[in-house]
Amino acid sequence: MNFPLFPLAVAAVVLLVFLYFFPISLWVTAIFSGVRVSLFQLAFMRVRKVPPSLIVNSLITSTKAGLQLTANDLETHFLAGGNVPSVIKALISADKANIPLSFKQATAIDLAGRNVFEAVTTSVNPKVINTPNVAAVSQDGIQLIVIARVTVRANIAQLVGGAGEETILARVGEGIVTSIGSSKSHKEVLENPDKISKLVLSKGLDAGTAFEILSIDIADVDIGENIGAKLQIDQAAADLRVAEARAEERRAMAVAVEQENRAKTQEAKSRVVEAEAEIPKAIAEAFRSGNLGVMDYYKMRNVQADTEMRDSIANPGGSGSGSIKPGREEGRQS
Repeated sequence: MNFPLFPLAVAAVVLLVFLYFFPISLWVTAIFSGVRVSLFQLAFMRVRKVPPSLIVNSLITSTKAGLQLTANDLETHFLAGGNVPSVIKALISADKANIPLSFKQATAIDLAGRNVFEAVTTSVNPKVINTPNVAAVSQDGIQLIVIARVTVRANIAQLVGGAGEETILARVGEGIVTSIGSSKSHKEVLENPDKISKLVLSKGLDAGTAFEILSIDIADVDIGENIGAKLQIDQAAADLRVAEARAEERRAMAVAVEQENRAKTQEAKSRVVEAEAEIPKAIAEAFRSGNLGVMDYYKMRNVQADTEMRDSIANPGGSGSGSIKPGREEGRQS
């Protein structure tokens, strides 16, 4: 006997579509687990592109843990982009640890981009954050490099809008720098490293953050460079360069003044030569005007010759040594 294949195929497709929109096995599991959810709710979840298995399994887990949640709550959080299993695990962990955490708070933390389950775990089991190397200089100029371990616990009430680990590390680093900078000597810090942690803890660095600082422990303190001596060396080198520049400026000014004086000397000499060149003219003019006689002229030349002779005797290496002007001989003959 032959059965038509087309009606069977249509029936099979209709059955698959029905089972897809009405997951009966999942509905039965929910009923036996004490979760009240109807087939139409599961079908509407399919229409809204919400996985029914995720919602139902989360409801079963929360109901077994004693949490009073509804399918609409979980479906709304899923449609908002939240992580429903993480929220359920966080609520169960908080309930078992007697940490006050409502479903609204958990969903807000999850939608804020934080891992709500990790936050609850950190609140139960505090974690340790290692700071990077923090370099600070004491008042005696010695650099110290400090590594600290910060033990923090999540502050559930501040997870939404609170600052993260980066802010904690930045504030702790600032506190370490302030503490070392206020120390008169690096030896004080090496002798009492707990002084740093006490000073940093007293400042309330966890205000406005998502964590509560439980303790700050100094793990390591190393001695770095002598910053004070290095700064003094740099300052001395800078002062030396300034002094050299000023000395060079004064030397240049002195050279300029010397050159200027030489120019003035040459100018004065040229004026003397120019004035001496006018003497023969004046003598000639005196002859022409009758103010100077021949005898007067010869007497003047004899005086000049005597003067040159005395100069040559007093200064043998001079230019005038051994030379006698003819005018002198002429004067003697006269």
